[in-house]
Amino acid sequence: MPAFMARLADEKGTGARALEFTILTAARSGEVRGARWSEIDLPAALWVVPGERMKAGRPHRVPLSSGALALLAATRRNPDTDLVFANIDGEALSNMTLASVLRRMKVEAVPHGFRSTFRDWVSEKTAHPQEAAEMALAHTVSSKVEAAYRRGDMMAKRFRLMEDWAEFCLG
Repeated sequence: MPAFMARLADEKGTGARALEFTILTAARSGEVRGARWSEIDLPAALWVVPGERMKAGRPHRVPLSSGALALLAATRRNPDTDLVFANIDGEALSNMTLASVLRRMKVEAVPHGFRSTFRDWVSEKTAHPQEAAEMALAHTVSSKVEAAYRRGDMMAKRFRLMEDWAEFCLG
């Protein structure tokens, strides 16, 4: 990942920055392509994706690592749109834009695969709770009993998890 992320950082364009943000947040590409500045609280280092853009239909709070915050700080705001990663017309990037970055880099991967990389990294290389990884990925709890009792979102642990992920990715 560190070697890939270094190559990705050298790539030009909004699609490359959106792919970086996708990886650093372990978010789905559609969530990132629709990300709005109004959803991001930079002082709190938090991105709140509204439920209407989430697969499960519920809002999702995403802790932002120092790497993700640095990427946002370097991202120029387009005065014509609230989108963080807009195309030249100020509209959302297409669903093929991030995949095109990978093709241009000659990397045989798909954007969604980095979520799997994140999950494997948590399981195999860290002692972070598996529940924190699942919450970071915005996966729903399959057990109705567990879902009924789970009230928290492990935010403090997820902040540490995402910081560790960014440190791993960025070397």
